[in-house]
Amino acid sequence: MNRIATFINNFGGYARAKELRAAGFQTREISAMVVHGDLERVKPGLYRLTDHEFVGEHSSLVDVCRAVPDGVICLLSALDYFELTTFNPSEVYVAIHHESKPPKIACPPIKPYFFRERFYTPGIEHIQTKSGEIRIYGREKSICDMFRYRNKLGEDLALEALKLYLRQKDASIASLMKFASLCQAKTIMLPYLKALVT
Repeated sequence: MNRIATFINNFGGYARAKELRAAGFQTREISAMVVHGDLERVKPGLYRLTDHEFVGEHSSLVDVCRAVPDGVICLLSALDYFELTTFNPSEVYVAIHHESKPPKIACPPIKPYFFRERFYTPGIEHIQTKSGEIRIYGREKSICDMFRYRNKLGEDLALEALKLYLRQKDASIASLMKFASLCQAKTIMLPYLKALVT
């Protein structure tokens, strides 16, 4: 392992260009590692070591959270993480504060959604994985967001998530209703919920 790879490995497999330059590494050395496939450019100024030992199943979610500082994994990607959908998203769905600039990220492909403050702040969880930390909306918030975006993403996917959630032992109707109110999805969700729990 060369000096750059060792340095990045000690940083958890990720490093920013300014950190590499501050450590005395030249831009041409970094570029050469990208060309050889040893480094992956996540976004301008952020690199990931391709063979880092902690890169695992949720590494794409970690990549997005590192590359988009105010990003929160949401909607179908959150449901996929919590195993509340049979849909396999080809992009990482990420919520951005509506006042933020559109994120520029090369890899993995993302699907940004701009959330207003009242929808953006509630329900964020911080989950530690082997690849790093993931900022993600919890199960209840993610389901309610799906109902909020049902016309764009499909009511069938929102309903599937609700059904799968209600089968879980720790499902909480009270928590679900709290987020349904916050997400302005209570009116549409309530008939489904009554039908499923009676």
